Amino acid sequence: MAGSTGKTVLDHQEPLTGVKQLVSLIIPVFNEEDSIRLFLEQTSNALAPLRDDLDVEYLFVNDGSRDATERTIMACRDDWPEVSLVNLSRNFGKEAALSAGLNHARGDAAIPIDVDLQDPPDVIVDMIACWRGGAKVVNARRARRDTDTWAKRTSAGLFYRLFNALAEYPIPNGVGDFRLLDREVVDAICALGERSRFNKAIFSWVGFETAEVEYDRPSRVAGETQWSYWKLWKLALDGIFAASTTPLRIWTYVGLTMAFASLMYSLFLFTRTLFFGVDTPGYASTAILILTFGGMNMFALGIIGEYVGRIYTEVRQRPLYIVRSFVQGQEG
Repeated sequence: MAGSTGKTVLDHQEPLTGVKQLVSLIIPVFNEEDSIRLFLEQTSNALAPLRDDLDVEYLFVNDGSRDATERTIMACRDDWPEVSLVNLSRNFGKEAALSAGLNHARGDAAIPIDVDLQDPPDVIVDMIACWRGGAKVVNARRARRDTDTWAKRTSAGLFYRLFNALAEYPIPNGVGDFRLLDREVVDAICALGERSRFNKAIFSWVGFETAEVEYDRPSRVAGETQWSYWKLWKLALDGIFAASTTPLRIWTYVGLTMAFASLMYSLFLFTRTLFFGVDTPGYASTAILILTFGGMNMFALGIIGEYVGRIYTEVRQRPLYIVRSFVQGQEG
């Protein structure tokens, strides 16, 4: 079901020009040998009505898989010659794999999509309609997350609320990497040189005219998710610290408040001692003050350390990923 984000987008499926357009599906994979052929079958069927005026590139990015993912993809090229494959030299993580896909995509538009079919291929038809209507970015919003566990739904909701409260450029709630990006948007994203990447925030930061479609997220069709709660926690930290300096600014205000409170308390102690003499020192109050200020200092140092670590990553200027090999498919 197509929806609007407040900007007018015409809903038609006529190409913008008489030239046959190319859409690149960017598919990062890590140990997903069981899902690949089924993904290609269902996606090909879903896009069949558009094939008269649209070419599709299936751009797989093999993020250091240790199973038969690479061999499976190469075997599928016999039935789908439009399959391209980027093999990374090791596992660099999904954000780096997605960046590799954007850098290698040839299409007039690119669509990051998961191979497990939790991003339904039939939604692509609505996304392309919005794109041909003039939108440069088409977000796919999850209408419901019934297939996720309670813990995952709750943590995801908390993350979006926290991120958008801190970030200068909020990200739409319920929208993952699954979206359509026009070639102009892809070029703008690829021109960014940062290495600590959180692509959802980058997609929002670049701007451009945006439309939206909604879908219900189904369960995985095969394999197991590679996202542990620890990996999701690290991704959340990367997102917050890579997209905003607000935590540093908040801590500046906290420090000023505590410094003012300390000054007032010192004046109070000085005045009381001056007029009423010295009381017997209290261990409890001293311990509470030391532990409170010590804990806050350690927390502040932790926040500063997160930013310093990312500065270190940027200064080294190591590549975001290393390509071991690249096999380009045919257009069609």
